[in-house]
Amino acid sequence: MTINEKQDEIIEEFDLFDDQLDKTQYIIDLGKKLPPMPEQYQTDDNLIRGCQSKVWLHSEMQGTNVHFEADSEPTAQISKGLVSLLIRILSDEKPEAVASADLYFIDRIGLSSLVTSRRAGGLASMIQQMKQFATQQAAKNQTAAQSTL
Repeated sequence: MTINEKQDEIIEEFDLFDDQLDKTQYIIDLGKKLPPMPEQYQTDDNLIRGCQSKVWLHSEMQGTNVHFEADSEPTAQISKGLVSLLIRILSDEKPEAVASADLYFIDRIGLSSLVTSRRAGGLASMIQQMKQFATQQAAKNQTAAQSTL
């Protein structure tokens, strides 16, 4: 699936809910399903700055794709659910695709009305951190390709 196909799938899932509380509960449920991140990655370097709660994001290359893992403190279920959505869309994709992704699903599912302004800031920080890693990897790939010419 492409990044946009994954976003469209999430939009369809959220279209099943009429109520804001149901959407929020679904986000919490998604966070609960996120596999735990190894403790070795729960470091200050992996903390998402600007997030209301402690959320850790580990980024690495696996082959030619970026891979993301995340976790949060136990009381941050909404934040964990938000990062799980981003991981579902952006993880295991080419760095160039992640770096240039238009995350239109955020507006289409009405996330801005579901989360507080502080959580929205945390969501923006999550996206920034993921895209920054992908951008750095894409630049490395381009440099490596140019050096082989």
